[in-house]
Amino acid sequence: MIGPPSLASVSIEQGRSAICHPLDTDTGSKFEIVPIGIYSVPELSSVGLSEQEARKQYGDDTIIGCTNFDEVARDQIAGIKDGLLKLIFDTEGKKILGVHIVSEGATDLIHVGEMAIIHNNDVRVFLKNVQNFPTLGEAYRIAALNIVTKLADRAAKKPISRIQSLIEQTELN
Repeated sequence: MIGPPSLASVSIEQGRSAICHPLDTDTGSKFEIVPIGIYSVPELSSVGLSEQEARKQYGDDTIIGCTNFDEVARDQIAGIKDGLLKLIFDTEGKKILGVHIVSEGATDLIHVGEMAIIHNNDVRVFLKNVQNFPTLGEAYRIAALNIVTKLADRAAKKPISRIQSLIEQTELN
């Protein structure tokens, strides 16, 4: 393994790259976005920026959408009550910055978020596609709806603050 993160998946890709390089073959591997999985009970997995890193880079208005897995039909059927999926987006919901999951199957679910980050998707990617139901993947849609709700709340407050600002300016004059 060469440098962090010291993960088996990264080591495998580094090995493929080492073999493909002298053959002048592109592996297509991208080491900038690497999912991390911890095989605990429940599993933990993340990809991209943490909430703290996102707020530092994109400001405090970074949008966080969460799903508790007791809201997910598949978990209800399986009797799983613990779990969380967190989506982290820029302030306008146009760029996904990170995904964090604590749940059974988290190390499998994380790859949906990884693909969204690699392809610079906005929040709509989780809303405009039909997904199997009931599945654990539904957690992405619920978290995305949480983000859309927050964006709508922000948009609803902006005109009021602009009008209020105009009223205050008028009162001062």
